[in-house]
Amino acid sequence: MKKNMGGADRTIRVILAIVVGALYYFNVITGTLAYVLLALAAIFVLTSFVSFCPLYTLFGINTCKVKN
Repeated sequence: MKKNMGGADRTIRVILAIVVGALYYFNVITGTLAYVLLALAAIFVLTSFVSFCPLYTLFGINTCKVKN
């Protein structure tokens, strides 16, 4: 897998995942919505750690700076 996520993109995804986790922890979100958002947050964390997003390849997006 070739990296296609830049540092800012990865940071934003981790912050969003932390926010969703906190909302769930403090019972702001519950039920099915909570589980869907937690699954999305887990995907955000996973893609942030590997610096690769499969959807980016489908749409041709690359936020990673390329060294020449």
